[in-house]
Amino acid sequence: MILGFSIALIVFSALLMLLVLMHKGKGGGLSDMFGGGMQSSVGGSSVAERNLDRITVVIGLLWFACIVALGLLRK
Repeated sequence: MILGFSIALIVFSALLMLLVLMHKGKGGGLSDMFGGGMQSSVGGSSVAERNLDRITVVIGLLWFACIVALGLLRK
């Protein structure tokens, strides 16, 4: 059981990193350093951004649930 949650935590961590990096930069910070500041607002779809936000929140909640489950199982 602990091994399954540990593997799920690794998978959700990798997915969460990828999803956060896929978000469009809001100006300033590291996203502008890699060319995010040069894009116009016409390039992205607002529906795609909203779906990406929802997927990121769901994966974040699953990541948190795995951490809580692992904490309870190890206790």
